[in-house]
Amino acid sequence: MYTQMNDQIASNTRQYADTAAQINRIALQNAERVFALNLETLQNNTNAAFAYFNKLLEVRDLNDLREVVPAGVQVARENIERAVAAGQEAYAGTLKSNESIGQLAKGQFEQAKGQMEKAANTVKAEAEKAVKNATKA
Repeated sequence: MYTQMNDQIASNTRQYADTAAQINRIALQNAERVFALNLETLQNNTNAAFAYFNKLLEVRDLNDLREVVPAGVQVARENIERAVAAGQEAYAGTLKSNESIGQLAKGQFEQAKGQMEKAANTVKAEAEKAVKNATKA
């Protein structure tokens, strides 16, 4: 009986370790996606800002400045839009990852519950069997 219990504990431990590894993999993949997305957004925003600053350095008179200033406002608006879009995409990806992790955890809990009920029934049957043998003796 102890061997059966040890085997069951070892099996449960392996299942929990596998589930934890899956959860860690999902979380790490999400972190990588969010980091890559933010890095890409930063790169695009920086390139746009430096392109605008290059135009600004070429300004020689007030008329040129009047033409460049609206472009700066446009660059700032586009940078903000890119940042907001990246934040929304990161949030959506994180939400999906958390849902996947929740489903894994839910499945693990349901499986553990079933195994506990099975083990409890086995122990109960063994106990009843032992009581019957004890009353016969």
